[in-house]
Amino acid sequence: MRVTDMWNETERSKASALPTGTVRAAIYCRLSKDDDLQGESASIANQRSMLQDYCEKQGWEVIAVYQDDGFTGLNMDRPDFQRMLKAAEAGMINLIITKDLSRLGRNYLETGRMIEDFFPRHGIRYIALNDGIDTMLDNNDIAPFKNILNDNLT
Repeated sequence: MRVTDMWNETERSKASALPTGTVRAAIYCRLSKDDDLQGESASIANQRSMLQDYCEKQGWEVIAVYQDDGFTGLNMDRPDFQRMLKAAEAGMINLIITKDLSRLGRNYLETGRMIEDFFPRHGIRYIALNDGIDTMLDNNDIAPFKNILNDNLT
């Protein structure tokens, strides 16, 4: 199966219609069963709405929304997370945005590998909105510490 076979027709047409150099954003939302304790603010719908509003204010095209409901952040083999990584490898997206770093993952080694290796290698800018992390800016010194704390919270 080709990577693009995993994309639906809307994602394919949105990505191919944009000029080179345009921000092609992917929103990633995750909710685990443990997040139910945090209340409605952690819901997939609230994450998606907040991130879509932010992207719209920035003038960025949202190519796709990926969401894994009921998956722990310790597991990096989440279905939509893997689909999003395939889209990144194929060059279909160039920005991934999450509500916070813990939505990307709670395994600090794997999450760090994504931020420090995978994303730069594939030209992906990563933003953890509520944590103030943006890999395009020089404000990420705290990211490894937040990552370790996220790993220890589970």
